[in-house]
Amino acid sequence: MTPHFDLVGTTVADMARTLDFYRRLGLDIPAGAEAEPHVEVTLDNGLRLAWDTVATIRSFDPGWTPPTGSPRMSLAFRCADPAEVDRRWAELTGAGFHGHLPPWDAVWGQRYAVLHDPEGNGVDLFAPLPTAG
Repeated sequence: MTPHFDLVGTTVADMARTLDFYRRLGLDIPAGAEAEPHVEVTLDNGLRLAWDTVATIRSFDPGWTPPTGSPRMSLAFRCADPAEVDRRWAELTGAGFHGHLPPWDAVWGQRYAVLHDPEGNGVDLFAPLPTAG
């Protein structure tokens, strides 16, 4: 069997704030999950996204330390249209989350924006731009 990509896991210092961020992106995260040491959701495409507290990670990797510097990867969320990119950006930055690059019309044909979740992970929002007709 070939390995099947199934889950993206992240480590969080503040589960409640992180889950608030992803709920605002539209993920269906159960109420009360912020009190759990491990939370995961299955996305519409079958991929799972998971969050573990620092204490959970250190329970099996006692030497774990948070990374420093800029993120080396990001999660990208496709929005329905360019207006949704702008709306999600405004909602998340208005709620106090860090906006890294405000929405712009990218040369590759997408409305694009980059935020950071509460743990500093890159979260991209994008939608195809309408084609000139």
